Amino acid sequence: MITAGKVATIHYILKNEQGEILDQSESDEPLSYLHGAQNIVSGLENALEGKVIGDTIDVIVSPEEGYGEFQEDMQIEMPLSQFDADDPIEVGAQFELEVDDDIQIATIVEIKPDVAVVDLNHPLSGETLYFSVSVVDIRDASEVELDHGHVHEDGEDDDESDDY
Repeated sequence: MITAGKVATIHYILKNEQGEILDQSESDEPLSYLHGAQNIVSGLENALEGKVIGDTIDVIVSPEEGYGEFQEDMQIEMPLSQFDADDPIEVGAQFELEVDDDIQIATIVEIKPDVAVVDLNHPLSGETLYFSVSVVDIRDASEVELDHGHVHEDGEDDDESDDY
């Protein structure tokens, strides 16, 4: 049964309100996550609580339990001089940006003469998410996985430098 501290392995299809597929697991590579460690959006994690191998569910996840509401104040202006010369500065380009000791994905949404308008919202913020999920495996998490807060291949720590 899926509960906190278990590694759940699922196949999923994620669609938007228009029914377009936004993401899905590959048939030979299901997604494994550590339940209770906020590895997936809370609305999906909550819906999977208590499920067993073989269960299939359809889940509608609100923005509040998904990637949050779209926030206008998460769009900032960055001087073009702050970009590396090798980086493409074009609408739609994405890059990593450190904000308050956290790495966020930023998307350029507008280019002005001296600045780029950068959106720090998650690309799916403000979206209602439609998941179809099947549970394919459940196992106990290893001590290393519990300590690190995420799944390791075969439950072991393959990367000795993984210190978080």
